[in-house]
Amino acid sequence: MMLSPEQPDSDPTWSPSDTESVLGDLKAACVSAEPPPPHLTREEKRRRRRATAKYRSAHATRERIRVEAFNVAFAELRKLLPTLPPDKKLSKIEILRLAICYISYLNHVLDV
Repeated sequence: MMLSPEQPDSDPTWSPSDTESVLGDLKAACVSAEPPPPHLTREEKRRRRRATAKYRSAHATRERIRVEAFNVAFAELRKLLPTLPPDKKLSKIEILRLAICYISYLNHVLDV
């Protein structure tokens, strides 16, 4: 604020009511500047919830547990299948194909 030569060079005095009115005006300006929250669809709410760090962390933990259980199940299935050599490393698709063939073979043995 610039002072004109006619105005004395002194600090303006603020009364408590002036401070409250200025703060009230600022608060009103801030509140009115924010748009009202739009009506969110279920899908939008789901997306917002899934975007939080807490949700992503929990989801990653659940996914690690799921993948570990999946791998344990494949390891157990692998132990039940006859292969040569017995310790041969098989991919998951190879384990599934070998299991299908082995089950077919066992059904054939039972039918004969």
